[in-house]
Formats: sequence, structure tokens, C-alpha cells
Amino acid sequence: MSDSYAALASAYDGLMADVRYPQRIRYLHTLLRQAKVHTLADLGCGTGTIACALSQRGYQVTAMDPSPDMLTEAMEKAVDLETPPLFVCQTMDKLALPAPVDGIISTIDAVNYVTAPKALERAFFRMYRQLNQGGRLIFDVNTPHKYQAMDAQMYVDETEDTYCVWRTFYSPKSAICTYQVDLFAQEEDGTWVRDFEQHRQRAYSRETLEGMLQAAGFTAIQFYSDLTTAPATDADARWIVVCDKV
Repeated sequence: MSDSYAALASAYDGLMADVRYPQRIRYLHTLLRQAKVHTLADLGCGTGTIACALSQRGYQVTAMDPSPDMLTEAMEKAVDLETPPLFVCQTMDKLALPAPVDGIISTIDAVNYVTAPKALERAFFRMYRQLNQGGRLIFDVNTPHKYQAMDAQMYVDETEDTYCVWRTFYSPKSAICTYQVDLFAQEEDGTWVRDFEQHRQRAYSRETLEGMLQAAGFTAIQFYSDLTTAPATDADARWIVVCDKV
């Protein structure tokens, strides 16, 4: 993921209208409040929308992302906040926080970008060690069902000054979904500039994720359908995973 989003960073927010940020932030706040979370790490924070919103709700947030371009956008978004997040350029499997935290979140399929299972295992072990006793981990993932449906598809996103074409290819054998992204952005003089990026995400089964989390030490592992507390199903496009360090 570290080489991705160089071109997409400045256009990312405009292309993510379907994420339903207000609902997602309220949902996360409810789950974090249940676990009495005050200090929080946001892993794969992207342009910082969720990290900044939670900072405004009173959380002390450390926000991490492997993309310097995305962090630049995030820091610009946070500049007027009374207590902005601390932004750090870091990958999940090398997680090293300044101090342990009460909660860790990772949203908008950031976990899927960890395409090596061993790296994700290391990431979960590091998350567990960086949580205070009684701490909570919340993350979401795109599901195998979603990736299977995306194979050989093309998607178009458009804003006033950007036009983005996504081509997706999924390999069940490797469990890797490849996104080929053509981004056309309009410059101030009216000309259009084309950029190309390639992204890769891995599909993780519920059984695989549950085994990794248990091995790291997490308990009370729950899988929910996106933005609900309804039990997850194989037909879901996105799962929310909630677990605790007890």
C-alpha cells in the first residue's frame, strides 16, 4: 500500500461518497464508548476523515498510514482542530505507538491491503501488545463474496474535476483482488492529466481472521454485517470485526 495513492490522495475524499462517513463515525463511537476508550490508534487512516472526527469527539488519536501523500491530505484536514491527531507514517505489521492505547480501529478495508498473511499475523500481535488491558480492536474487511463479484468488472467514479475508472480482477487461487485505476484530473488551466495506479487487496475468510486474532490473544471476537450488530453472513460485502484484550 505504501506505493499507492500518490495520484489518488488529493481526489480520494470526493470519490468515497459511498463510504457513509457520518454513519460509520457514529457506529465506531458507540462501540468505542462501550469499551470506555479514551486513547485511540487509527491504522490505515487515509486522508484522516475518521481520525479527525473522533478527535473532535474527545478521543486522543494517533493516526497511521503507509502513504505520505494520504497523510499530507490528513494533516491539512486537521490543521484547525483544537486537538488534532498525531499522524505517523507506518505500516500495520511494524506498529509502534508512543504509548499503549485503549482502542485500535482500522477502517475502509485497510486490513485487506495487508496482502501477506504472515504480515497480518504480525500486525495483530503488535496490536494486541499495544492495547491496554480491557482494550478493544475494531476493523472492517471486504469479504471473499465481494471480491468474487468484482472479478472482471469496471467501475466509474466522477466528480466535478476528476474522472476515475477502476478495473478489477480477482484470483480465487491467490485470494488477491487487483485494482487498475486510471485517474483523470482537471488542472487549474482546464487541461486534464491522466495518472495510473495499481492496488492489490487480499480476501480473508472469517475462519482465517478468527484464527489469527485468537493466536494473538484476542477474545470475545464478533463478526457483524457492516454498520450493524447483526451476525455477519457469507453474503455480506463488508464485515465489521470487534474483539477485546481481557
